[in-house]
Order: sequence, then C-alpha cells, then structure tokens
Amino acid sequence: MISPGEQQLRRLQAVTDAALSRLGVEDLLRELLERTRDLLHADTATVMLLDGDGAELIATAASGLEGEVHQGIRVPFGRGFVGTVAARGEPVAIERVDHTNVISPVLLGAHVSSVLGVPMISAGRTVGVLYVGTLAPRRFTGQDVELLQLVADRAAHATVARTNSLDRAAALALQRSLLPARPPGLPGLDLAVRYVPGSESGVGGDWYDVFDLPSGHIGIAVGDVAGSGLRAAVVMGRIRSALRAYAMETDDPADVLTRLDHKVQRFEPDAMATVIYAVIGPDLSGMTLSNAGHLPPVGIQPGEPARLVMIKPDLPLGADLGPPRQTSEVPLRAGHGLLFYTDGLVERRDRTITAGMRQLAAALSAGQSAEQLCTAAMAAMLADRAPADDIAVLGVLRTASTLGAG
Repeated sequence: MISPGEQQLRRLQAVTDAALSRLGVEDLLRELLERTRDLLHADTATVMLLDGDGAELIATAASGLEGEVHQGIRVPFGRGFVGTVAARGEPVAIERVDHTNVISPVLLGAHVSSVLGVPMISAGRTVGVLYVGTLAPRRFTGQDVELLQLVADRAAHATVARTNSLDRAAALALQRSLLPARPPGLPGLDLAVRYVPGSESGVGGDWYDVFDLPSGHIGIAVGDVAGSGLRAAVVMGRIRSALRAYAMETDDPADVLTRLDHKVQRFEPDAMATVIYAVIGPDLSGMTLSNAGHLPPVGIQPGEPARLVMIKPDLPLGADLGPPRQTSEVPLRAGHGLLFYTDGLVERRDRTITAGMRQLAAALSAGQSAEQLCTAAMAAMLADRAPADDIAVLGVLRTASTLGAG
C-alpha cells in the first residue's frame, strides 16, 4: 500500500519530470502550470517573476488565466495578494477574492473565488510567485500548501537556470555588438587600431571611433568609461552613439563634448568618462581637439622623436560642470600623426602613469605605418603580460599622397 508521502512524491514527479528539462523557459512554465492545475484541481495557475530591480512582479506564464500575461499585468512588490507573498516570502491563501486583497483586474474579472500563492525561492532569494486559483470557494489545506511550495521550488531553480543561460547568451550578443569595429578607409589617412578588454566578460568601457561627417570633416574619438565589464560597456555604447549624434550638428569638438557632458550628467548620473575628440578638416592639414580628462596622445613627425602632445585637459564627462571646454590645434602634414590610447596601456602598479606615457613615446618612431605604431605600442607596454584594464589604441597618420593638399 502506497503511503500518503509516497503518493505525494509521485504526484510531484508527474509535475516536474525529466521531460521538462528539455523545454525553454516559457514552454517549461506553461507545461508546469497545466500539470499543477491538474495536481491541485485548480482552475488557474500563474507564475509572476520579479523584475531586475525587484520592484514589481510581472505575469510571465499562465494556465487558465492567460490574460494576465497577454496584458502584461504587473504587481508592485509588497502590494496585493501576489506582492504580499513575495514580500513575506511565505504562502498566503485567500478564501474570498475581492478588490481589497487583489490588484490584478484580470484575476478579478475572471471571477476567481479563492487563491493560494507561494514564493518561488532560489539560492535563498525570492524570484517570483506561483499561485493557483479556483472559481468555487475553497479552503486550501496544509497539504495543498506543501505540495505547491515543492512545485514552486522546483520551478524556481529551473527558471533561474534557464534565465541565466539566456542572459549569458544575450550578454554575449550584446558584447559582440559593442566591440569597436575596424575604422573605415579614408583617403589620405592611414589608420590602425587595437582593442583588448581587461575583464573576463570580453568587453569593457574603453572605445575608439572614426567617422566621416556630412561637412567633409572626419571625427576621431577615444574614450574610457570608469568601471569594467558589461555595465561599463553598455554605458560606453550610449556615450559613443550620443557623441556621433552631436558630431553631426557641429564641427567644434569642444561643443560636442559639452553637449555630451550634459547628456551624461542628466541620463547617466553615476557614470564618469574621459574622452578626447578630434576633428580633421576636409583638406587634412590639421586637427582640432578637445580633451575631457583624457591622457595626452603621442605625436609623430618625421625627423623628430615621438613626444607627448600636451593638450590641456578639461574635466571628465560626468564631473561637476566647470569652465567652458577648450580646443587645441595640431598641424597634420604628410608623415605626421598621433597615437591615441586609454590608461590601461600605460598604467601599472609598480610605476607612475607619467613614466608609462614616457615609455610609450620612447617605443614609437616616425617612418612607421599606423599598424606598425600600434604593434610597437602594444609590444612595448604589454610584452607577455595580460592587461589588467581595458585597452583601446588608435593610430592615425597623414599619408605622403596628400602632400599637395597642405
């Protein structure tokens, strides 16, 4: 004779058998809810998961009450029946549902009489709520509560595992979309780049950008968002896109960085970034630069040793608004160029950053192509060491073919 405990375990196994392991999150939850309805002789079953901020529970899957999902029902954490289950982290049963204890208009409109909800807990953290409802009044038993909680625990672990897998795939796709592309080929300019992330995520907050503008000017940017990993990369992507948008409206790099700073302070209040933005005129004879707290580039010119171009820096983006941003002019004759970089290339714990910049300049020389400049910079500063921070490097040289233009 089968004991009540063994019978309960068999019923639970019928709900969470191995066949569910092959399903995706949405299909898994739908199948789970249908089996849960049969198991508890309920008319509806719903899963509501906490959003990323933990502020609201979102209807994610339902059986018998699909309108909650279709209408995107959200319940604030701590409010109503579902919010109370999540906030308390314990089962809640309501024998008579009405507007005083339930927020969801779909649940009220379906004339559900009684509900039982339990928290979905994974690794000690509430991730959502699983609840069932009946159209006829019902007093749920302790055994009902225990069984639903067992199902919820299984569902929570499976959901978190599937969600983490999807998050990793989404993060990888986002990382790839944020990685800097190779710069476009521009007549009269020799360009080369390097990008090495310093975190395991494969992407960070450093970037370079080269683009031509409707006015015939060329924009060049190198920047570094404070922090590392995916979050810094997301902020970087927004800043990079905004810089391009402002660059379409003015050829003044100080104006572009001023607008960008306002945007960062308004919409990225916790972000801080250094950026150096240069604009090369249509005749390629020189570039105008504005520096928001970034390290100075290395200047290259025939017959001279490479040297740091000491462009006076203004405050970084995201710092307190200071005096008006400034611009500097750098001539760009045939064979002349600049190497831009982020601090990950020159900063080390065992030396000052100034010493690192001087070492970088000493490793470069005139007569090298942009590609050779980048190769020499990376070899001199990294050797066989893995970078401790993100690194972005961009070399730009004016080619000899443009000698007659300026």
